[in-house]
Amino acid sequence: MSMGKCQHSIHAHHRHFGWDNTILPALEVEPGTSVEIEVGDASAGQLHLRSTMADVGALDFSRINPVTGPIFIKGARPGDTLEVEILDFGATSWGWTAIIPGFGLLADEFREPWLKTWDLSKGQALFNDEISVPIKPFPGTIGTALKEPGVHSIVPPRYNGGNMDIRHLTRGTRLLLPVSVEGALFSVGDTHAAQGDGEVCGTAIEAPMGMAVRFKLHKGRTIQEPRYIIAGAPTPEADAKGYYVTTGQAPDLHEATRKAVRFMIEHLQEEHALSREEAYALCSVAVDLRISEIVDAPNWLVSAFLPQAIFRG
Repeated sequence: MSMGKCQHSIHAHHRHFGWDNTILPALEVEPGTSVEIEVGDASAGQLHLRSTMADVGALDFSRINPVTGPIFIKGARPGDTLEVEILDFGATSWGWTAIIPGFGLLADEFREPWLKTWDLSKGQALFNDEISVPIKPFPGTIGTALKEPGVHSIVPPRYNGGNMDIRHLTRGTRLLLPVSVEGALFSVGDTHAAQGDGEVCGTAIEAPMGMAVRFKLHKGRTIQEPRYIIAGAPTPEADAKGYYVTTGQAPDLHEATRKAVRFMIEHLQEEHALSREEAYALCSVAVDLRISEIVDAPNWLVSAFLPQAIFRG
């Protein structure tokens, strides 16, 4: 099924900025139904193609990461599992990547705002004349309502899904989510045109777009946290020309990750003449982090994979 052939649609003005199981559904559907969902960008329109670094510094964080919804799935009860099949994504014409002060893996080392806006209208994400990042859209934030009362921030991932930033939730993937309230109350937002595993600077190529999903309900099947099934090889668009890999080791997994990314930034500066900010942002949208070793105490090892396929020529 492609965009435009869904049984229902929901506009991005049906959005909310926190997980709250008292929000009235914007749509009610039967299991098996397909829905086209319009998703706004993570800034909720605060950034645009003509934005500047000053606009990044002035972001209102109470309006960050809106999600469209919620959608009530009839028959869903606590203890069930909701399967969300990601069918397709609509075209997107632009996006943005930012370094936001106080946010990101190396926030203590990058204290000033930085911004890149992307023209995606030709189906390419050109970083510069020599670097092109493959467009592979997915939702950064996706989930069901929490069982706990009150309003809960959408910024962190949670047992309900949330801001997981899993780049493999792309076309053809089936996501399994726990149902904690009647109707599941599904919402989705924060669509990305591309991202590396880790989203290390705190943002991907943030881009508004439509997406199409289909719901399936597994009655009486209980999971504690999300799972997903990928339809094929996870990164064929990046694998063809191999990888340059940096590693970081430390007795703390977070610090090992910081070292691997810091060494990749150094490589990009030295070998590809990028500024430190450009290198950090490129790591966020294109470099995949992997835990290479977590059993040989006292040190753990993280690898950062840079796909050589992004370099043109």
